[in-house]
Parts: sequence; C-alpha cells; structure tokens
Amino acid sequence: MSNLKWKALIILAVTLVCLYGVIGLPKSMDELSANWNKNIKLGLDLKGGSLLVLQVQLQDAFRSEAVLQIERLKEEMGRQGITHGELDASDPKTLADADKIEIHVKGIPVDKTGAFRAMVSEQFASWNLTPVSSTDYTMTMKQTDALALKRDTLERSIGTIENRINGLGLAEASVQQRGGADTEAEILVSLPGLDDPARVKAILQTAALLELYEVKDGPYATQTDLLAKSGGVLPPASKMIRSTARSGEQGEGWFVVARTPVITGRDLRDSRPSQDEYGKWETSFVLSQDSKGRFGRFTEANVGKRLAVVLDGQVRTAPVIQSRIEDSGRITGAASNQEASDLALVLRAGSLPAGVIYLQEQTVGPSLGNDSIRQGLMSGLIGLIVIIIIMLAYYRGSGINATVALVLNGVLLIGVLAYAGAVLTLPGIAGIILLIGMAVDSNVLIFERIREELGNGKAVVVAMDNGFNKAFLTIIDTHVTTIVSCAFLFMFGTPSIRGFAVTLVIGLVANVFTSIFVSRTIYEWEFSRQGNQPSLSI
Repeated sequence: MSNLKWKALIILAVTLVCLYGVIGLPKSMDELSANWNKNIKLGLDLKGGSLLVLQVQLQDAFRSEAVLQIERLKEEMGRQGITHGELDASDPKTLADADKIEIHVKGIPVDKTGAFRAMVSEQFASWNLTPVSSTDYTMTMKQTDALALKRDTLERSIGTIENRINGLGLAEASVQQRGGADTEAEILVSLPGLDDPARVKAILQTAALLELYEVKDGPYATQTDLLAKSGGVLPPASKMIRSTARSGEQGEGWFVVARTPVITGRDLRDSRPSQDEYGKWETSFVLSQDSKGRFGRFTEANVGKRLAVVLDGQVRTAPVIQSRIEDSGRITGAASNQEASDLALVLRAGSLPAGVIYLQEQTVGPSLGNDSIRQGLMSGLIGLIVIIIIMLAYYRGSGINATVALVLNGVLLIGVLAYAGAVLTLPGIAGIILLIGMAVDSNVLIFERIREELGNGKAVVVAMDNGFNKAFLTIIDTHVTTIVSCAFLFMFGTPSIRGFAVTLVIGLVANVFTSIFVSRTIYEWEFSRQGNQPSLSI
C-alpha cells in the first residue's frame, strides 16, 4: 500500500508540474487564457507571419579573403625583400565559382623563386601555388579550406541574422540553414506574427560594415575630378571611396582615404540611437576597451584632419577631428528615430560576412492559421471521442483506464512543449493526432496480453502483471524505432517537419510513462479497493 501511495504522488506531481507550465496559477479565466497564449508558442503556419528564403553570396566572402591575402602577401614579401609586379585576384560572379577564386602574382625575380615558394608554403598553407611562367604564379585555395570558409561564412551569417531578429523582439522567429545539396547557401527565416516583413528585410540585407578611415584628400564632386587632381595615380596606401548625399556637409562626392581603416565594426562595444543639439537623429557608438586606446592615439595625432565614417563602402560623414577622442563616435544623417534605431541594431549585431539576396517570400495570414488550429483541434477531438467510445464498449472498465492514460498523455505533452519553449506547428498537431492512435495501440497491446493470460487460467493479479511485463519490451521496441525515424526527420527536415518530429518524440516518451506506469498504478489501486478477491473488467 505504501508503494502505491508513492506511485500516486509521482503521477500527481508530474501532472501538476505540467499543468503549471501551461497555465500557471491563474486567478481568472482571462489570466488562464493569457498564460496559455504566452506558454504555448504557435508556429508560422498557425499564428500567421512571414517566411523568407535568403541566399548568402559566398563569393563575397571568398573575394574578401583573397583581398586580405594579397595584403598579407605584399607585407610578407616586403619584409623578406622579394620584389614583385602586379598582384590581383579573380572576381567570381556566381556561387558556383566562389571556391575557384585565384590570386595572380606577377614579376617575381628568378633568383627569389626559392624564397617566394618557401614563404607561400610556410605563411599561406591554405593556398596551392602553381607556376604560370618563370616569374608569374597562381594561388588557388585548397578544397578543405574552401569548405571551411563556406561553413564559417554560413554560420556567421546565421548568427548575425539571429542577433538582428532577436534585437527586434521577435523571440519566436527561427533562423536555420536550408537542407539539400542545391541549397547549401540558403537560409530560412521564419517570422511568426509578422505580416509586413519590409522593415525586417531591410535590416537583414544591410551588411552594416562600419569602418573609420583617415581622409587623405577630398571631397571631389566627381571621380574624374579626383583622378585629374592626382594625375590619375592615387597616393601610396590609399583608395577612393564614394560619399552619399545624406552625409550632410560635403554632399555627394569622392574621398581619398587610407587603405587600412583605423577602426572597424568589430571594435564596437555598443551603439544606440540619439539626437544632436538640433534634435536631429543620429546613431552613437562606443568602442571596446582594446580599441579605444588605439583610436585615442590616432585622433590626438590627427587633430584638424578629417575622419571618414564609412558604412557599407560609402562615406556617411567626414567630420574634422577637433580633439582627442577616446571611446565614442556618432553617425549622422538618420531621417527618423526608427532609421537610427535600425542602424544601431545592425551595428550591435555585427556585420554580415557576405551579402544576402532574397529568393522567396511567403506571407501567411492569421485567419488561415486560426482555421488550421480550429480544424486540427476538431479532427483530433472527434478522433479522441470515437476512440474513447470504442475502448469503453470493447474493454468496458479497462477502457476508463485507457482514457485516463490518454488524457494524461496529452497533458504531459503540452506541458513539456511549454517548458521547452517549443513552437507548435500544423505538422505538430498532426503528430499529436498520430500520437493518439499510438497511445491507444499501447493500451490495446497490454489489454490483449492480459486477456490472453486470463484465458490461460491465471489469477487476475498475476494476469495483470504478466500482461504488462510481456507488453513492455514490445512497446519499447516500437517506440524506439519511431524515435530513431523522428531523429532523421529532425536532422534533415524543414522547420515544419522538425515540429512534427519533436512533438511525436515528446509524446512517445510521455506515452511510455502513461501506458506502463500510470495504467498499472490504476489497476493496482482498483485491486487494493476490492480486497482478497479482485476482479477485472476487460
């Protein structure tokens, strides 16, 4: 009897914990409804919202990597006294050509060939060196390193997009790589509850690459004027950058800036929207502890000179340095509070390692989601009622046992979904409906085993024990097989298929508890009430 009490307490505790996770401790029906809506998160197909398919332009990452390696080559060859001619890289235009990027090195003296080869072998181990002539070479990225760069670019893109979406407060959104060999550079962004994705699209597509450069010359009204002033040749270690009309004091034009930025977006610690002394919106940023000393030394040494604030390859503003600046700055020209806030958000989230383009956009209205919920719940309820009626008619008193276990199974499933923060989707509802059949199947298996034992002349208690013991391994075997199948669905399926797999796995684990532990406890409780001559309605 003591053992039975402990089992009953365990069942009661598990039930109450799951109910608390779903509805909390409501004081009214309105609070109960609010808790339910808060804890049971609905997916895109039920709540409505937008689904975006983005393609990461991997060729941008390979192009940037090649430019970085060219700068390293120049530095290393200068350090080792190896003269050279022109250094440039191929320009892949498509994803298919991304990992075929080449670096062309020309004009290596014949007497420096050995030193050059040794330098590339030691300092540029990710690249294969192929001679084109006695003085010219081609460098191509090794396949393993190209795959690693692709993987890193995708992971960083997904992480950056997640940070930007979380900054918008879209907590139920999901970002993941799209499966399939032909979609390796594609990302799925699910935005439940969002029916106007225009602002989100603009935020996600912004590269948000912030760089601060020393201004060497400018601004010039046109690129032609700039080149005419310099005789067609830019000063050493410099480059041209175009300014935007929104940058204010200098208007649209061209600047000559240092090739290497003083500060980049990676040096930021925080960014926030703010207003200047005239009430105009701007974006303020704060530098990290490591970079503020470097920035302070630079601004102190260049008082009176201009500093170009470059965002995504265009000069946003080029103020004159008035005094030493330690750890802060600002980007002016925002048209509204929202624009300043969005820029601050993408700067905090970090810059994308490569550009993204939109391949597909789907919008699901909330009315369609409500219809799906209503019809799904109606079909599940009808199926549940029919099953209960059949179980009661065929198994009589034991049908009540199966019904209690079935209802408790649903409570456990919803409770675990609430605690895990899982998102319920339409395929998830399909998984629940399928689970009703599987849960009943477990009870049917147990009841038929008990009937078989009773038919062999066994006592009621012995027949019940043998029925559960013999059905146990079969139930575990079928459940484990289904869970393995769900694992593959989760690893390789779309978000909707993953929702189906997660719901089904949680329900299967709960079903083992209810069909084996709870049902047996109910039988034991019933026998304890009947005394020494127990009977079984089955």
